[in-house]
Amino acid sequence: MKAIVYTKYGPPNVLQIEEVKKPVPKDDEVLIRVRAAEVTKTDCEMRSFNFQVKWFLLPLRLMLGILRPRKRILGGYFSGEVEAVGKEVKRFNKGDSLFGSTQLRLGAYGEYLTLPESFTLVRTPNNLTFAEAAAVPLGGLNALHFMRKANIRMGEKVLINGAGGSIGTFGVQIAKAMGAEVTAVDSGIKEAMLREIGADHFIDYTRQDFSEAGQTYDVIFSMVAKTSFTKCINLLNSKGRYLIANPRITDMLKSFMVSLFCDKQALFAFARETEEELNTLREMIEQGKIGPTVDRVYSIEEAAEAHRHVETEQRLGSIVISLNKL
Repeated sequence: MKAIVYTKYGPPNVLQIEEVKKPVPKDDEVLIRVRAAEVTKTDCEMRSFNFQVKWFLLPLRLMLGILRPRKRILGGYFSGEVEAVGKEVKRFNKGDSLFGSTQLRLGAYGEYLTLPESFTLVRTPNNLTFAEAAAVPLGGLNALHFMRKANIRMGEKVLINGAGGSIGTFGVQIAKAMGAEVTAVDSGIKEAMLREIGADHFIDYTRQDFSEAGQTYDVIFSMVAKTSFTKCINLLNSKGRYLIANPRITDMLKSFMVSLFCDKQALFAFARETEEELNTLREMIEQGKIGPTVDRVYSIEEAAEAHRHVETEQRLGSIVISLNKL
């Protein structure tokens, strides 16, 4: 089978197409024919070994590979079809369409993938293409996790910083579905897209610091690692909640202090990416409440260009690689 592989850390051109051995499922695993995989910022960070948040670099280096990658095939979020099942598998049958997360096994940049049926795998929404379905798990699972943590109530004001990416676009939609008034913060090229998916207000961070816009909020959700903790806390109304998707160690320490000494909260709990959450997303998508925002679909041969597109931060939603043509 074909796979996008990398054998050393570096720029996008370290990604190459190779023929690799097709995996064989164990008794508790499913063999999946991967149709599409999302290209995430984490994929790019693992490829280059250049992470936004630096505090976990040593354990990551040990886990991912000190001198070269331990796992040559990237890809954590995908959609596809069940090709075969192990004899102990009960949840899926051959031919089922599914989407989900590979967790730390990675491997979704290959034409075939094996995963335990216990992983976060769910049948794809009946109103999405494979490319659209691949763009759901990362952004949807993380956004749903944080929006639930925020316990958003009807009419509350929510600001989403970094709203134009995979997580942010779902954050906007889920917050709107919960009844919030949403302000999106990102670069100006993303304004039309963000307003189309539900943002009530927009702030172009290249022209204005959102902390100087003269507004306060009930919830602030930030994907941007360098966001000022103090500024965000000061922008919160009484009983406001600050949600941090990419926390620094200092953010974590300050979060505990805020919760102890004032009536606001700062939360950074990482998403567990559960089957229940993915099923909730599927139902919301089939009901038309939310949906993926796909900027562009690249072919398997264009993997390096797909990574470059993600790294420019100019994408309007998710970037997807098509691995098996229909």
